[in-house]
Amino acid sequence: MRNIEGKIVDVVNRRIFDGVITIENGVITEVKETNVSSSQYILPGLVDAHIHIESSMLVPSEFAKLATVHGTIATVSDPHEIANVLGIDGVEFMIDNSRKVPLKFNFGAPSCVPATPFETAGAEIDAAGIEYLLKKNEVKYLAEMMNWPGVLNHDPLVMDKIAIAKKLGKPVDGHAPGLKGELAEKYISAGIYTDHECFTMEEALDKLKHGMKILIREGSAAKNFEALIPLMKDYYKELMFCSDDKHPDNLIQGHINQLVNRALAYGYEFLDVLTVASVNPVKHYGLDMGLLQVGDKADFLIADSVEPLVIKETWIDGEKVAEAGKALFDAEKADTPNLFNLKEKDARDFHLDIQGSEIRVIEALDGQLVTTEKWVSSDVLDENQTSVEQDVLKFAVVNRYADSTPAVAYITNFGLKEGAIASSVGHDSHNVLAVGVDDESIAEAVNLLVKNKGGVAAVGKGEKKVLPLPVAGLMSVEDGYTVGKRYEEIDVFAKVLGSPLRSPFMTLSFMALLVIPALKLSDKGLFDGEGFQFVPLCR
Repeated sequence: MRNIEGKIVDVVNRRIFDGVITIENGVITEVKETNVSSSQYILPGLVDAHIHIESSMLVPSEFAKLATVHGTIATVSDPHEIANVLGIDGVEFMIDNSRKVPLKFNFGAPSCVPATPFETAGAEIDAAGIEYLLKKNEVKYLAEMMNWPGVLNHDPLVMDKIAIAKKLGKPVDGHAPGLKGELAEKYISAGIYTDHECFTMEEALDKLKHGMKILIREGSAAKNFEALIPLMKDYYKELMFCSDDKHPDNLIQGHINQLVNRALAYGYEFLDVLTVASVNPVKHYGLDMGLLQVGDKADFLIADSVEPLVIKETWIDGEKVAEAGKALFDAEKADTPNLFNLKEKDARDFHLDIQGSEIRVIEALDGQLVTTEKWVSSDVLDENQTSVEQDVLKFAVVNRYADSTPAVAYITNFGLKEGAIASSVGHDSHNVLAVGVDDESIAEAVNLLVKNKGGVAAVGKGEKKVLPLPVAGLMSVEDGYTVGKRYEEIDVFAKVLGSPLRSPFMTLSFMALLVIPALKLSDKGLFDGEGFQFVPLCR
């Protein structure tokens, strides 16, 4: 039996009082209000309500060692990325690896593997596979239903997957960027009650009106906190915080605790903010995480202050797992399952036969997953078929599951002045993506990934840099601080090559994400994410 005293933050009953919590066998057996001498705060742990662990470039056991330091006790984790590479085997790898550490990972059954038929993925999860996964204790929900056209048009496979989740009593996550009005209402009426893709207040309010819960997202690429945080005033009971995708260097700096403190800095009520960060996701997803009630698992934080939130210790199941910025647990090295059949490429593989006076160009937007498109005169292109001066660079997507001809198009706002960057993290199918100023540099960057069976790479100024990601071409087995440092170095190098983007590799990873409008590139060609069809490069 253990007693811990301090100012108890009872978010469920909206009280803060001096008292003592009693813990026996990892469970809170008593919460007693009494005078105490300690000024520390005891409060519920934080939850990331939607994250792809793979985007941290860390396996779950290494992710946990960083996240618990920042007060994260549970995650709602969609293993969609590894599932698109390795299928059900990839999901089971994530579950098995997560069991080696105390952080409470709660996985979803990836609903869209492959995400669309318009790109090449490494696996497929059908309705039977969804049912198999949803019957696992660790799988709490049907993960984001990105195929919103399939929902609106009652695609049989899509509706079967939703029906299986309903039958098993597990919630369905949404993904419907820009959907409003009657279309949003129809999407929600299928039984889909969350969305993390809102990027305007207008869209969020429309979805809230129809009964949807809104996740305020702030990750390494998509940043919607500033646009959506005013919802806190009137809708805190219908909100959650999430990161969606968090790169390792950013995770070292902080996690959901950063969103809590930003909300507090805007003057929002502490108990409202903590309701969003803790209570709402626990109740919505039925997470096995305690909220400082008698009979709950002894999951909590000890903080020196709450405004701002300064976390001193993290406790899970009655055991201290992090203290003073350091995790108190370790994990054995993970296995490295992968699927990477790409052979080395020649510069000639990236040459284009341009037939037209204008070329269609993808406009990447800093801090957003959405893109726009514009048309540029083909006369601006130089002998390298690019224009560094006008920032019209080549963008290639190379099938990594079978050796084939790369798809090549044009992109702007990456700003490289020389060289190229490449990544095998390419949502959703995780083919190899590369942006560069000339074909030789693109081939060189792609071939670095071929040699390492995946990773992120940059070439230029006579240098080559690569961070290998041997687990499905998505994750490292090294510790988070090592990976974070190496990633930061290659990120800085991309900026030395000229990129003005805050997170060039994260932005690159979404340029093949076909389910997010407007213009993207798959290994099969240029794709209109609004019309859901391939489009020509030239006119």
